[in-house]
Amino acid sequence: MAGTAGRNGGLRGGIDLGGTKIQAVVLSRSDQVVGEARRPTPTEGGPQAATVALRDAIAEAASAAGAATRSLAGVGVGSPGSIDAVAGTVSLARNLPGWEGSYRLAERLAEALGCPVRLGNDVEVANLAELRLGAGRGRGSFIGVSWGTGVGGSIVLNGRQWKGRGAAGEIGHTVVVRDGALCTCGRRGCVEAYAGRNAMEIAARRRADRGEKTSLFRLMKQMGRPRLTSGVWARALEESDAMARDLIDGAVLALGTGTASAINLLDIGSVIIEGGLGIRLGQPYADRIAGAMRPHLFVLDRAPEVVVAGLGDLGGAIGAALLVDAAPAAAGARRPPARAAAR
Repeated sequence: MAGTAGRNGGLRGGIDLGGTKIQAVVLSRSDQVVGEARRPTPTEGGPQAATVALRDAIAEAASAAGAATRSLAGVGVGSPGSIDAVAGTVSLARNLPGWEGSYRLAERLAEALGCPVRLGNDVEVANLAELRLGAGRGRGSFIGVSWGTGVGGSIVLNGRQWKGRGAAGEIGHTVVVRDGALCTCGRRGCVEAYAGRNAMEIAARRRADRGEKTSLFRLMKQMGRPRLTSGVWARALEESDAMARDLIDGAVLALGTGTASAINLLDIGSVIIEGGLGIRLGQPYADRIAGAMRPHLFVLDRAPEVVVAGLGDLGGAIGAALLVDAAPAAAGARRPPARAAAR
């Protein structure tokens, strides 16, 4: 990108906008994390409140790196939903509270930060980071499966991301049970209906309302969380909570079934488990997903390797920062007047 090298040594920011948390990083020219910050995703206020939280998170990360946001080469944002990188809009972000319609996130955030802003799909940018810097290095082709608030996916074929017509890799909406559980997308039987953290929380509340015992909501309050985050689920599993174990077991089976179907279609040798819940539960659960895949694999003697993302919780934000070098200019990526810059 012309002119970026002289701006604060090529520092660029990246933000992972998730359903429960916002993770921000600042990368050096050599792709090292030199500043980071994390904030909760607002539970109300829609995209306007999310924009303020994004601004504050990247401003904190930039400050930790000894920079102001206006001096960054740019900021990338990985967001759920339908992304139009050229127009700079995010639409249909159902896993973000109160996000309705289409919102010009790149333009609004650029005005607040004083630097260009690029947008990308959250799972795709996490996969980009794994491809360049993490568990995807040395793997020509792999599927990234993001297990978090929802279930997302991204495909790398021969070292390049396959985006199809813009919606490739939506493994969360692969149907694993015909006329099955209602998904948060409005359809039935999707992987996400059984494995997405949103869907699991809905199921847990329904079961608790019927009188079934669980420590999930006690732990949520003790940990000061507004929702059942990955940390709450992990703590409940450590306490051998029966409901948490049952719902997670169902999620593993759904993830295994859906991922195996993708492997049967593409014949890819590697799967990288990403997302907040997948990373939090780690390789033992990646191994369980691999086990759940086996009954559904067409070529069993070439079962894919299933590993956890190498960049951990920072992968999505790091991948978003890489957009600053890779993405075409967006309508909302123009540098705004200095008076709008955040410091």
